[in-house]
Amino acid sequence: MIQQAQFANGVAPEDPRNAVVVLESRGLKKTYGRGEKSICVLADANLSLRQGEMVAIVAPSGAGKSTLLHLLAALDTPTSGTVYFAKKAIESINDAALAEFRNRAVGFLWQRHQLLPDFTAAENVAMPLLVRGEGFASALGMARKWLAEVGLENRADHRAGELSGGEQQRVAIARALVTGPSVLLADEPTGDLDEQNAWAVFGKAAPHAQVDVADCDAQLGARRAV
Repeated sequence: MIQQAQFANGVAPEDPRNAVVVLESRGLKKTYGRGEKSICVLADANLSLRQGEMVAIVAPSGAGKSTLLHLLAALDTPTSGTVYFAKKAIESINDAALAEFRNRAVGFLWQRHQLLPDFTAAENVAMPLLVRGEGFASALGMARKWLAEVGLENRADHRAGELSGGEQQRVAIARALVTGPSVLLADEPTGDLDEQNAWAVFGKAAPHAQVDVADCDAQLGARRAV
C-alpha cells in the first residue's frame, strides 16, 4: 500500500516530524470469518497522520483501502490493533464519546454519495448538525454556506434525486465538511467527477480539516505527491 503525502498548505515545515499527530493507527488487522475460511483483508497497518497533511492511499482493488478508512473513522472495529485520536485510544471511549468522535472529529466521504433522495441538498448537508442537536435554522444556514463553497448555492433547494452525479458528490463533500472535522477521510470520492473537478474539489476540501486522507485512483494520487 503506497502513501503519498504533502502538507495541505503546500509547504512542509522544516521537520514534518514536529507537526502534531492527529490520528494514528498501530498494528491494525482486520479478518473476516474464522479458521480455515478466514480472510485477512488488512494486516499490520501503521499510520501517523500529522496536522496539515494530505495523504493519498493508492493500491489495487481489494488491498484493504476502504477497510483501513472505516477503521480510522470508527465505523468498524479491528480484529487487533488500535486507532488513536489526539493520543487517546478510540476503543477506550464509551459509546456516547464514540458517537461524538464520528460526528465532530471525522468527516467521511463515501464511494457513493449516500444522500437522502427526498430531501433537499441543504437538508442533506444539515443532517450531521441536526443530529448533534443544533437548531434547524442555524443548521440550514451553515449547510447553505458550505454548498456555496462547492459551487452549488443555486441548487440548495433541489432534492438530491434531482441533481447530477457530480452535483450529488459535491453535496456529500459539503456534508462532510459542515461539522468542521479535524480529519477528512475520503473513500474514492471523485468517481462521479472528471479530473479537473476532482482536483478542484480537493483544493477546496484540504484547508478545512487538519488532516486529509483519500483512497483514490493512481492519477489523482500522483498529483498529491510531494
